[in-house]
Amino acid sequence: MTDSLEKIASEIATCTKCPLHLSREKAVPGEGPPDAEIMFIGEGPGFHENQSGRPFVGAAGKFLDELLASIGLRREDVFITNVVKCRPPGNRDPQPDEIAACREYLDRQIAVIDPKVIVTLGRFSMARWFPSARISRIHGQPRRAGRRLIVPMYHPAAALHQPKLRQTVLDDFRRLPEFVSQANDAYQEGEAGEEPPPDEPRQLPLF
Repeated sequence: MTDSLEKIASEIATCTKCPLHLSREKAVPGEGPPDAEIMFIGEGPGFHENQSGRPFVGAAGKFLDELLASIGLRREDVFITNVVKCRPPGNRDPQPDEIAACREYLDRQIAVIDPKVIVTLGRFSMARWFPSARISRIHGQPRRAGRRLIVPMYHPAAALHQPKLRQTVLDDFRRLPEFVSQANDAYQEGEAGEEPPPDEPRQLPLF
């Protein structure tokens, strides 16, 4: 049977693989077109996401909408999800076992969408491709994984909590069209290579 975003979402809605399901109101599988060129991967749902079942609908989501608009995109143009699909209690950091429990869903979403560019928002989604890096050192610097580009960026919430980061986040976002163009060139040239296997989740330094 062919996998689909709808099938994955229905499985996430009833998932009991980790304790996060015990306190969820609604699971948050993610949203966006199945052929999105850009996929954003955040950390985990917050209070508003837990209530609505939609990703990035709180203050960080509003800022993400502004960031997308700054490069001529709308939320409907991209796919947005998180490394964990249920809210960690009290908005605490997702734990390694929780990230591991959700990994299959994220793997399948990436496979279905096959985005040309993946933007990791925050250090926990960054850890999948940059396990030992500090976000302050590598933000905005893409890495190629097969034909795909992985772009680590600060989480929009970081700029809300630390206003000095706002311009950094804006500057990184403004380069996204350039990265999409690079990825398109790679696809047209038929560059081979599968994405390397995901790294083990681990606790990461904030800066």
